[in-house]
Amino acid sequence: MTAKQTHRPTAAALNMVGAMCVIGAIDIYVAVIAQTLSVWQFLIVRLALAAPIVLALSAMGFGTVRPRRVRAVAVRSVLIATGMFCYFGALAFMPIAIALAGLFTSPIFVLLLTAFVLRQRIGPWSIIAVAVGFAGILVVLGPSGGSLGWVAILPVLGGVLYASGVVATRALCEGESTLTLLLGIFVAQGMLGSIVLALITVSGMEAGQGGMAFLTRGWVWPIGAAWPYLLLQVFGSVLGVGLLNRAYQLGEASHVAVFEYSVMIFGPFFGWWLLGQAVTWVQGAGIVLIVLAGVIIALRSRDAPAEVVP
Repeated sequence: MTAKQTHRPTAAALNMVGAMCVIGAIDIYVAVIAQTLSVWQFLIVRLALAAPIVLALSAMGFGTVRPRRVRAVAVRSVLIATGMFCYFGALAFMPIAIALAGLFTSPIFVLLLTAFVLRQRIGPWSIIAVAVGFAGILVVLGPSGGSLGWVAILPVLGGVLYASGVVATRALCEGESTLTLLLGIFVAQGMLGSIVLALITVSGMEAGQGGMAFLTRGWVWPIGAAWPYLLLQVFGSVLGVGLLNRAYQLGEASHVAVFEYSVMIFGPFFGWWLLGQAVTWVQGAGIVLIVLAGVIIALRSRDAPAEVVP
């Protein structure tokens, strides 16, 4: 297949928008799952349901699940899995719009990690993007950060860890199969959930109230009420990630990445439509600033490639 055939920007954009629509629709139901299960049990059940799907895709010839570099894949998987735990945990306490705003600070932190860890130069537009993005974080969390307490930093911490996983993907996991990386995340999430759930059980920690129960609740069985939402989340995640990976295969990364921010439209919309989650104008302004920062980074990345500092 020629380069002209594989480079299809319109199809790439449609795949990315479709992926973000699916993810924005399914992630709002984590708040519903939080009423029944802990985030740790959610991650374990998610692994049990998702792993057979990934293995079946591998058996059908869509890629291998065997990693080339086990340690590299493990590091990347733990970073992203922990970042996603922070994001999922935040969904029990705040509207999806605010949690997504925190998670999508990841391009800002990718830029900072690239500059300070990988020792690559960043230009003035990138510095402006970082400033705009951090202003957006302050605006989004400003009205509600005090009432949320320490959990207000969960989605931003998720963005930091997710960004670390992205940098690890570039630096350590070149040539790894998409299915290998996808299964690695699910396995890391399931192991993290198993370890923490065992600690909760041994320590006899009380479940707590409200959203805190999502972090401290022990194993719950049966889970009949949560099954429909778990199945929706798992199948939707596989579909969404599949569309996302396809988008990056069809188009230039810097072009496709801009459309990833459409989730900031779909997530709040589905949260408002299906769960009645409201977003204030002030929070909306902060979300716009974070999206603007990400778009600046994505657009400038195609014109100003990073230069390695000796």
